[in-house]
Amino acid sequence: FHLVLVGHNLFRGNMSEELDEHHEFVSADSGSSATFPQQAGSIRKNAYVVLKGRPCKVVETSTSKTGKHGHAKIHFVGIDIFTGKKYEDICPTSHNMDVPNVSRADYNVLDVTGEGFVSLMDGKGGVKDDLRVPEGEVGDALRKGFEEGKDMIATIVCAMKEEAILAVKEAPKS
Repeated sequence: FHLVLVGHNLFRGNMSEELDEHHEFVSADSGSSATFPQQAGSIRKNAYVVLKGRPCKVVETSTSKTGKHGHAKIHFVGIDIFTGKKYEDICPTSHNMDVPNVSRADYNVLDVTGEGFVSLMDGKGGVKDDLRVPEGEVGDALRKGFEEGKDMIATIVCAMKEEAILAVKEAPKS
């Protein structure tokens, strides 16, 4: 939840003038935050953490002993959940780190367009058609299954206002 203050002036004059001043508050968004704080020492392997501004899955952690300046430090190695790129960071165990809110959802694949977009439908009948076919094995499997006329399910992962198809599978026969 963000607030923007428009028309802010320092107090000059008497109190009645200050009260007459117009302040406008504008909400940028009311959805849940993209991240939340968590103490670095409590973040474990396979958890999610923001490293160098990117949402990552922790693949390795190591803790150093308390030095002469007091804080034990934790070293994180993480893989970006969207790009697969490796990131590292070091933080005192007592400090907070940002943890991304990560959500997953399965969608039925309706169409794969010639422009490289995928048309998807959620469980409630809502259609989503703003995602590209991913590169690599996942995209190849999606295209192949769709071309063969199979009912496909795509798993979408969303974090920090970014989303992507991370897995596909054939829908179970009903």
